[in-house]
Amino acid sequence: MSEISIRELRANLAAHIREAESGEQVIILRDGAPAAALVPLSVVAAFDAAEDEMLAREAEARLAAQEPTFTMAEVLADLFENDPR
Repeated sequence: MSEISIRELRANLAAHIREAESGEQVIILRDGAPAAALVPLSVVAAFDAAEDEMLAREAEARLAAQEPTFTMAEVLADLFENDPR
């Protein structure tokens, strides 16, 4: 894992993207503090899969506890009803 400043990222973006593509994690620092990261897409995919698994387990637990459920139509209606656009 490497750490670089935003200035270094701007100066050598293509090289740092190649690092991430090859499996390296690149931490981007703003004023010396970690602010963001370039990571391989496999890392992003793993996080997405873990999140999906966690949500599925939570849903199964709620169903087993016979907690109230909502249809997708109800969820979407609620989302769009509160949309500030």
